[in-house]
Amino acid sequence: MLRIDDITYSVAGRTLIEHASATIPEGHKVGIVGRNGTGKTTLFRLIRGELALETGGINLPSRARIGGVAQEVPGNEISLIQTVLNYDTERSDLMNESDLATDGARIAEIQTRLADIDAWSAEARASSILKGLGFTDAEQLMPCSAFSGGWRMRVALAGVLFAQPDLLLLDEPTNYLDLEGALWLESYLARYPHTVLIISHDRGLLNRAVGAILHLEDKKLTLYQGGYDRFAETRAARLASAESEAKKQDQRRAHLQSYVDRFRYKADKAKQAQSRIKALARMQPITRPQEAALRRFSFPKPEELSPPILRIEGGSVGYDGLAVLRHLNLRIDQDDRIALLGRNGEGKSTLSKLLASKLQLMDGQIHKASKLRVGYFAQHQVEELHVDETPLDHIRRLRPTETPAKLRARLGGFGIGAEQADTLVSDLSGGQKARLSLMLATLDAPHMLILDEPTNHLDIESREALVEALTDYSGAIILVSHDMHLLSLVADRLWLVKGGAVNQYEGDLESYRAMLLSGENSEKTAEKPKDIKTRRPSREAVLRLRQDVRKCEERIEKLQEMEGKVAAKLADPALYDDIHGLTRWQKKYAEIENGLALAETLWIEALERLEAAENPI
Repeated sequence: MLRIDDITYSVAGRTLIEHASATIPEGHKVGIVGRNGTGKTTLFRLIRGELALETGGINLPSRARIGGVAQEVPGNEISLIQTVLNYDTERSDLMNESDLATDGARIAEIQTRLADIDAWSAEARASSILKGLGFTDAEQLMPCSAFSGGWRMRVALAGVLFAQPDLLLLDEPTNYLDLEGALWLESYLARYPHTVLIISHDRGLLNRAVGAILHLEDKKLTLYQGGYDRFAETRAARLASAESEAKKQDQRRAHLQSYVDRFRYKADKAKQAQSRIKALARMQPITRPQEAALRRFSFPKPEELSPPILRIEGGSVGYDGLAVLRHLNLRIDQDDRIALLGRNGEGKSTLSKLLASKLQLMDGQIHKASKLRVGYFAQHQVEELHVDETPLDHIRRLRPTETPAKLRARLGGFGIGAEQADTLVSDLSGGQKARLSLMLATLDAPHMLILDEPTNHLDIESREALVEALTDYSGAIILVSHDMHLLSLVADRLWLVKGGAVNQYEGDLESYRAMLLSGENSEKTAEKPKDIKTRRPSREAVLRLRQDVRKCEERIEKLQEMEGKVAAKLADPALYDDIHGLTRWQKKYAEIENGLALAETLWIEALERLEAAENPI
């Protein structure tokens, strides 16, 4: 059991955690959530004993082992599999001692203990974890120096999972995983035999891998049972209740204060006034919880281009003359919302760079609309921001003729306020840097927006804001993400990048997840290489049907607006003094009602035609 008892901790005079308490039963899986900067990572450091508490204490069972991913493994010449095996220090020490021991009794003790900890299956278990995190059998035998920092972070994660500490602390582990690795981790953590605390903004992970949510807010810790969705519902109810009680108290306080102000200096009322002053002093303020504002993203809207905006015929692309993707026959229209699926290394980033003109075709042809503008966001671009400049400096370089007020307004549209606008990038949080990069990527109102892991470093509120912005965005979206929640809400088409090809994936995200966890061959559910769009009988017809649906929706909105105005007119008592005017307005209202019913019928029919065209049997 982990017991957090009345703890307080401050940084540079700012209190992060104040008299907070929580109890985590042994073996429970708990997600830790809260806005960026509230102290979640600090809480982990306090649990590990790296920081000194001001008050209270944190208690764990004696001899409990705490594990977490502090940093990536070094780029040495030790193989990945051996690096992971070395994380179980007891096994490593016993194996080394068994090679040197000469005393028969001690040798017997060592062998008994090795059997108790299942040491002989260790290599198979380590290999299984590495494979789940995306390493092939051949790669597991390669030295750590052969892999980049992001991949070495995966090795470090594999090591701590293999060691199976009694308390596993994970801080945003999916930030350096692809979708496939993130889904594997969800499944693994759900079966993990000991206690897990995981800081995450990934709703899918928090819904499927944990059984409780520990919320850090207003410097306090509150434990909610269930996954993230249940937490959100429960907290919303608590917020509504707290707001209602706070309003009632405000009204009571105002009433008491009004009495005091009127009568405190009148002799015949002084006693009653004093009693109300004391009542005001005794009233404990009901704190309104800090509801994180939905910090919106404001993507500029591009003009509409004729379809298709991009087409590739017989294309191949790769590096140094070696093709990574071949036989590409793809078409993208401005209203497409496409998610790229596939394990890291299969070519999702390569395809993204080709579409963004960061790479050129080796073979085949690519046709683009003459006025096509493309926006590209990738995590490495966040790292390439000028750390010695401010966000205002970054945008001023691209818009030198715009006024400071206009530039600040653009930054504000991405949640970068006045203070952050003048702050050096080196001092910004990861989420603020990501917002700046997103703003720069969309500055020219691109017709196609390519996003490679856009949610890393964004908190849940910011991710929800991004979903809203992408839903409203009128350009094409090409999305690579490990965030299932984002993919499910934004993407309506799935492309599978595998084996050097890009194919339409015919299932949905849940079937893809089930397939990965069951270990099936993904090729069974992908089409053979061909023009992805040719399965639709007529792309132009589909576009026309989509326009029909939009026109129907606009017609309904206008009729509903007219209905509201006429209803307001009919609610005016003065109208009933004019019988002819009343009859005229009632007739107009009936006409609008009939028109609205017809418009809704036409809208449903348009939707049915569109669905039939997009999903032919």
